[in-house]
Amino acid sequence: MINPATEKSAGRISMGTAADVDRAVKAARTAFASYSQTSVQERIALLERVLAEYKKRYADMAAAITEEMGAPAALARDAQAAMGLAHLQTALEVLKNYRFSEARGSTLLVKEPIGVCAFITPWNWPVNQISCKVAPALAVGCTMVLKPSEIAPFSAVVWTEIMDAAQVPAGVFNLVNGDGPTVGAALSSHPEVDMVSFTGSTRAGIEVARNAAPTVKRVHQELGGKSPNIILEDADFAHAVTAGVRGVMGNSGQSCNAPTRMLVPNARMAEALAIAKAAAEATTVGDPVSSGAALGPVVSAAQWDKIQTLIHKGIEEGATVVAGGPGKPAGLETGYYVKPTVLGNVNNQMTVAREEIFGPVLAILGYDTVDEAVAIGNDTPYGLAAYVSGTDPEATRKVASRLRAGQVNINSVPLDLSAPFGGFKQSGNGREWGDHAFGEFLEVKAVLGFAPKAAA
Repeated sequence: MINPATEKSAGRISMGTAADVDRAVKAARTAFASYSQTSVQERIALLERVLAEYKKRYADMAAAITEEMGAPAALARDAQAAMGLAHLQTALEVLKNYRFSEARGSTLLVKEPIGVCAFITPWNWPVNQISCKVAPALAVGCTMVLKPSEIAPFSAVVWTEIMDAAQVPAGVFNLVNGDGPTVGAALSSHPEVDMVSFTGSTRAGIEVARNAAPTVKRVHQELGGKSPNIILEDADFAHAVTAGVRGVMGNSGQSCNAPTRMLVPNARMAEALAIAKAAAEATTVGDPVSSGAALGPVVSAAQWDKIQTLIHKGIEEGATVVAGGPGKPAGLETGYYVKPTVLGNVNNQMTVAREEIFGPVLAILGYDTVDEAVAIGNDTPYGLAAYVSGTDPEATRKVASRLRAGQVNINSVPLDLSAPFGGFKQSGNGREWGDHAFGEFLEVKAVLGFAPKAAA
């Protein structure tokens, strides 16, 4: 494994095989017979133990994330590791009040765990993606096999140690490290896996679905995004544009729901570009273990190369560099650092407006009417998230209602962990987070004649 801040070895992991996957799936299948029959109270107690152990290892989790994918220490502590804890807490609270059965006349509808689940998770928010799958699956009675990203696997190892310390029953949770073509493909095609939940690129999600199709298992996908951020004419530009820049730069731009296409009125374009330039240039880039860095490196040399190629492509197609641009920031020749970049004079047909860059690169586009802004916002194969800012509540809500995305944020409000997270179109299917996540891991059984009909 390579530390992206130093470009030096950070350790080694074993690369699993199809045989390892088969052993793990069989362990999960064996454990499902008993774990699926546990009571809600037993699963509440289990989640409480996992929470307690997570808190003990919180600092280790944050440090692992900084080392494996370059998240600044403050971000790893206050956001990355915090999201892992928050999903456990949310699942616990949902479980306490969740209804697993419902009577409809003489018929009983029962929600039962789907079975053995395969989880394939990415490197950009590593423990967030693990926790938002594992916590609800544990809560409803499923067993599982996790394949974390082979680029950032250390946090998953810490997570597995937490599960062991919490005395999760043998076979309920299993970890197999490895790459997508070997371990990922073996998991998604395995006949004893009942569901596969994948978070990553749309390209890889398509392969997971293809591999899963012959066994007709449930496939849940949380994929790419190219989220529009519509700044309305009456918005507080100083706040809205700055928040939009920060939303892209956070986590070095490596967030699938980042507001990477900012749409501003052409009449206020110069003002927006000036604010965006100032916000980007105020973003400090540096060693993730230092106290002052807001941005660390991107995760790998391959990711750095991809981002640079797309920045150059934007310039070739006519975009102007408002801030940042190609190359590494001054004084940071070692490490996969990218300049916080803002591109102006972008239209929605340019590559930088169509493709997910997954780096700290914001494209700013202009519009003349709200209808045009909505049309541009929806003109994308993706539909994970969208953003709108304005001071007129009715107008912002109306724009939000017209945007084709799984989650729409008005005026940069904080995350709601109970709100469903997932996308329209090629951003995937199904939902994670909160009570909606539970449904992904449940099958519905109708028991007819469960209750006798009342006498005439």
